Amino acid sequence: MTQILAALSVITAGTGIVLAVLFLIGTRRPAGPASPSRLWLRRFWRGQGRTVAQRRTHQGVLIFAVCAGAAAWLITGWPVGGVIVALAVPGVPWLFSAATAEKKALARLAALEAWTRRVSDYVRNGIGLQAAIVATARTAPPLLATEVRTLAARVQAGTGLAIALRQFADELDDPSCDEVVAPLILQSADGGEGLHLALLDIANGLGEEIVSRATVDSERSSARFTVRFLTGVTVALVLFGVLNPGYAAPYRTVLGQLILALLAGLYVALMMWIRGLSLPERLPRLLRSETGPAEVRS
Repeated sequence: MTQILAALSVITAGTGIVLAVLFLIGTRRPAGPASPSRLWLRRFWRGQGRTVAQRRTHQGVLIFAVCAGAAAWLITGWPVGGVIVALAVPGVPWLFSAATAEKKALARLAALEAWTRRVSDYVRNGIGLQAAIVATARTAPPLLATEVRTLAARVQAGTGLAIALRQFADELDDPSCDEVVAPLILQSADGGEGLHLALLDIANGLGEEIVSRATVDSERSSARFTVRFLTGVTVALVLFGVLNPGYAAPYRTVLGQLILALLAGLYVALMMWIRGLSLPERLPRLLRSETGPAEVRS
């Protein structure tokens, strides 16, 4: 085991030196389109936060996870144990956040419904679409206040209404938002009538979707309880193994580490599957963006 750790340390140190040299001197290869793996790593590093603060928090958790995994490796001498700790730091809160994520999504959907009705009311009163959007920035629902004010600021700064609306949809990154933004884009392009009724119908549809998703969310509570229960039992067993060296002695060998890695992989796959059952299906967006969601500052 000591020889394996020494070899891994040398490989890691050598890789770090090579990457540092490449970062400092660069390469002569012209920049090309990013590979799928690089795009995935970039999304993983940036996280799904909608603001700079949320993304920085996500990055801080990742850095802490790496440090915690390295410390667990050094203390226990288990390479697989270090990997498990590094995955558990962001993974356990992610498993427990299934219910919270859906409740937040429903709350944002309700805020989107309220904003859609306000735009519809302004348009019904004879106000132009661009002026109506700017007017809603003052009374936007709190959960959408940042995005709506950013949309109004872009419109006032001279950005094309269709472009500003697409950026607004990218920031929300939700199929239901696309259903609201799509008729607004069509209205900005051809100036057709009937926008008030179209938005009112969409708002009514959003209200029905909120009710149905809330009902399904309550039915999925048993799957979320299963995730919490299994995670709690697993954490308790890990702590018991740490406090009782004799219990975990078989896992200190190379074969034991391989078995531990296999069990950990099966457990992670099982938890991800159960968590997926507790969340609604992710629908494809109507308005796609090649650059991804725009960044919102807070």
